[in-house]
Amino acid sequence: MIYALLCRTVKEFLTTHCAVMNKTIHNQLKTFGGNVRRIRVDAELTQEKLAELADLNIRTIQKIEAGQTNILITTAARIQKALDCDWNMLFKF
Repeated sequence: MIYALLCRTVKEFLTTHCAVMNKTIHNQLKTFGGNVRRIRVDAELTQEKLAELADLNIRTIQKIEAGQTNILITTAARIQKALDCDWNMLFKF
């Protein structure tokens, strides 16, 4: 009985905690993507040109700007270098 109650409590906690974490991560990805888009547009670059400068696929740039994908720090570094911007501008939340 106690074991079942404990398992249910842990499951409820993890479900709630994971949902909150997933929403936070989703919001951060959306914000990062929006920052990339804003900086790119301000620099008068197309998605195609940014993809070329960062040596990435255009679909990758599209997904990043839409906040639809998580990225590696190396990908963020390629974008930062291609946009020639400060790191703080990309990670401004």
